[in-house]
Amino acid sequence: MSITPLEQFSNPLLLLPIPMISIGITKLTLYGTLALVIVFGFYLLPITSSVAFVGSRWTIATESLYSSVSSILKDQLGESHSEYLPSAMGIFTFILFANLISNVPYSFSVTSSAVVCLGLSVTIFLGVTILGLSIHGIKWFSFFIPSNSPIALVPTLAIIELISYVARAFSLGVRLFANILAGHILLAVLSSMIWGVMTSGLLYFVMGLMPFAIFTALFGLELAVGLIQAYVFTLLYSSYINDAINLH
Repeated sequence: MSITPLEQFSNPLLLLPIPMISIGITKLTLYGTLALVIVFGFYLLPITSSVAFVGSRWTIATESLYSSVSSILKDQLGESHSEYLPSAMGIFTFILFANLISNVPYSFSVTSSAVVCLGLSVTIFLGVTILGLSIHGIKWFSFFIPSNSPIALVPTLAIIELISYVARAFSLGVRLFANILAGHILLAVLSSMIWGVMTSGLLYFVMGLMPFAIFTALFGLELAVGLIQAYVFTLLYSSYINDAINLH
């Protein structure tokens, strides 16, 4: 875990030998690329190898993931969900695998980085806004005026709705990295304390078995949180698309 938010950029793991330019590979670059490679491998491996046989575990896992994300979009968008399914699948699997990688000891959590999470949320916010404008044109701005509002309150309500809408660009990313970061900080603090106790002697080792069992349970909970956060992010993404299409 970085001491400061900028340490992941200022302390590169490897500096590229490019004259006059300081370009390096940071932990964020390395583990972000690793997550992308795993995502592509997850989808390409069944196509390029023998695991593509019907009924194989890999195929079942891929189809289950596809069905889950498809149901999220279908609940929000109805039958028109298929055209947005590739982007939703990409978002869900990237966040899911990035969260799972972050639970490997001594690894780096990509989704605990505000840069990555806010980058995703701002990009989605801009894309959804452009989608709404392209579909509805000037009518899209009616989204900021609640139906049956008194004329005298329309300016105030429009400003409130606009602030609420713009806040989506940040709340979506903050929700993700705050939950992941909080869980990892908790695990880091507990693991260092338990390690210190259990390495102090045989009696302390026995006394530390119960806290270690609790830590193991929390580690399993953190795995579940990684899955839940990927689900929530995708659910909100589909909800924002629904708002852009139907002006809810």
